[in-house]
Formats: sequence, structure tokens, C-alpha cells
Amino acid sequence: MDHLEMGQVTPSPAPDATTQAPMDHSTMRHGMAAEGEHADHETMTGALGPYPMTRESSGTAWQPDMTEHMGWMGRSGDWTLMTHGVLNLVYDHQSGRRGDDKAFVSGMLMGMAQRPIGDGTLQLKAMVSPDPLMGRSGYPLLLASGETANGTDRLIDRQHPHDFFMELSASVSQSIGGKGSAFIYAGLPGEPAFGPPAFMHREAILDSPEAPISHHWLDSTHITFGVVTGGLVLDRVKLEVSRFNAREPDQHRWNIETGPLDSTSVRLSWNPARELSLQASWGHFEDPEQLEPGVDQKRWSASALYAREIVPGWKLSGTLAWGRKTIDHHGESLKDDAYVAEASVKHSNWTVFGRGEITENRELLDLEEHGAAYRVGKVSVGAVRDFRIAKHFTLGAGGLLAVNFVPDGLAPLYGGRNPIGAMGFLRLKLD
Repeated sequence: MDHLEMGQVTPSPAPDATTQAPMDHSTMRHGMAAEGEHADHETMTGALGPYPMTRESSGTAWQPDMTEHMGWMGRSGDWTLMTHGVLNLVYDHQSGRRGDDKAFVSGMLMGMAQRPIGDGTLQLKAMVSPDPLMGRSGYPLLLASGETANGTDRLIDRQHPHDFFMELSASVSQSIGGKGSAFIYAGLPGEPAFGPPAFMHREAILDSPEAPISHHWLDSTHITFGVVTGGLVLDRVKLEVSRFNAREPDQHRWNIETGPLDSTSVRLSWNPARELSLQASWGHFEDPEQLEPGVDQKRWSASALYAREIVPGWKLSGTLAWGRKTIDHHGESLKDDAYVAEASVKHSNWTVFGRGEITENRELLDLEEHGAAYRVGKVSVGAVRDFRIAKHFTLGAGGLLAVNFVPDGLAPLYGGRNPIGAMGFLRLKLD
């Protein structure tokens, strides 16, 4: 097997993506750097269309072409192989009456294989996570809610662990002439065409070990047990439709679940420039909540992702996103919004990152019926320093501080209007 070294790669400004030959598989197979040099991901074609590989993120989502890709890469015959992994050891402190302390591990290990097929690409992906090791109740995270620890009680002020199997998927694309392609993607589990890339894949915030409190508005579908997506790509525009099982994963985190593909989502993506990726999406979610049988949701999402080298050696990434959940309750349409802003600046081995969020949450009180929506917010800021310890491994040390904002109606439950959260972490990264 011919191993090729790959590290963190920022695409060079030229050539522009629009000048690339569609589905150039000779480039995909051979346009890599020689042994001992960094290969350029931009010389490789994406799995879903004739554009740089750097445009592709979680599931079938897009990100800016200027986004860094990290991973060890190699080749075996016609197959291009990639693997990437992150393992976090985190100590978490959440203050106030609803807070708690916990040490836990989190992360993911991903493998990908691509090869030419006809005038397109076959891609296989697998991703697993150590999250179930933290226990069914996850880790303390003030103002977070969603899913269940035991099939009976909601997880409130805690982030649930992700399932061991995060993705097992396959996709096939074929050229339709010029700069266009058609593709089909299927996963068990997989990610339907809704929202921005999942939070652990967004460059602006992937260095943070904490989940966003807006997770269940924007990207909770990144682990969906059954999805089929069909899409069309025309240069910088992508339109895709998914049928999927919207039921969120249950408390059994080590298994693979099945269910009917009874929900639908539609997403329109546009990368107007190499530094910018836009998307708008809509979904009808059939019976998504385990503890609310028979209650459907409609969701909307819009986002903008940005990535650019602002001066030599300094990389800026950002996210702006909005999500809305709508349910019909006793003849009334309840609409709850979430807003997110994320940013990071990278220089050499240092990364500074931050996130601000606002959510309208009806789940912070454990009620059987939908109560009032409380508008809550959070701001977190952190940093991490990476150290190269081996050819394909780095060790990082970092921390973050978060300030939460709760309204007067919830302040007595939290012991004040501004409870604090903090995390310290060590990170082992395979790249």
C-alpha cells in the first residue's frame, strides 16, 4: 500500500474551483504530493461533484472551499483512503444549583474510502465515538436539553452522549456534463440534508469540547438511523432531498436502530465564493422525540460558514446560524428559535475559539405538557495549544470558560441569572 502523508492543509488561492475539469479522476488518483510533502486536498475532487474535496463536510453538507481538511491519507490501487480521529479527556465544572462536575472522554474516529466508478465517485464512510463510555446521562452542560438517559426522564442541563456508531454510509455520484453531477447517499446511521455541518465538523468551533445548547435546533440529525438522500450539483449550487427516520437515538448507545423513512427534508446550498458557504433547509420530522410520541415537528434552518487566511499564517473561521422548531399543540402552533455565532482564529499551534447562542427552550422544566418557552443564552471562550508528538499525532491542552444567561423566571432554579461553566481538556489528534 502506497502511504501518502497528509496533515492540516489550507487550500491555496488558485486555481479557482470553477476552472476544474469535472470528475477528473486521474487528478483524484495521482494529483498528490510526493512522499514527505503535504498533499493538497484541493487537487482532489469531491465525492459528490466536480469541486474541491475541501468543500465536503459531515453527511452531504457543504463548507467553504478554504476549510482545512485534516487526516492521514493513503492509496491502495484505485482506492483513496483517509482516516482522522480526535480523543478528548475533559474535566467539566458547571456551577449553580443545577450544575455538576464530571470527568469524561469524548471524540470520534473516522475512516473513508473513495474510488472512481463510471463518470463519478463511490465513497464509503464509517465513524465511531467513545461517547457511550461517559454513561447514559452524558455530561453536565447548563441550558442543554434533549433525548433521555433511561427512556423515561429527560436530560436537562446535560448533554447526551452520542451513539458509538455515528455514521456508516455510502454515496455514488455521476457526472451530468459540464460542472454538474447527480448523487445518491444512504446511511445507517447517516445524516439527512438539513442544517449546517454538525458542530464537531464546523471549523469555527471544532476545537471546543462542549456541545452547543442549540444542537437540537440545528444539527441533532447528524446521527439518524436510516436516511437516503438524492441531489443535484451545478457548479456552486446543490439541491438535495432526504427521506429519513427522524426518531432521535434512544438511551441504548451501542446498537444500530432501524425505523421507517417517514420524514422529509430539503436543503439548498450555495458557495458563492471560496471563502463562503450558505445553506437554507426545511424538514418535516415525524415523531422525533421518544418522550413525545405522536408529536411531529417542522424545522427550518439557515446558515453561513466562512473560512479565510486573513494574513499569512493566521486563519479565521466563522459560523452564523438560525434554526426554528415548530409543533402543533392543542390547535396552537408553537415556534421556538435558536441563534448561533461561532468563530476561531488559528496561528501556528494555537487556536482561540468562541461561541454565542440564544435559544427559546420549553424543556428546561420537566413538564409532561409543553410549557412556556424561556429565552436563554450562553457565551463561551477558549483556547488550545497543540504539540507534535509523532508523525501523525498531536497532543493538545486547552480550556474554556462559559457564562450562561437565564431569565428571572428560571434564576431561582439555577442559583442566579449567570451561572458559570468551565472545562479543561487534553486532546489526542490523529492527522
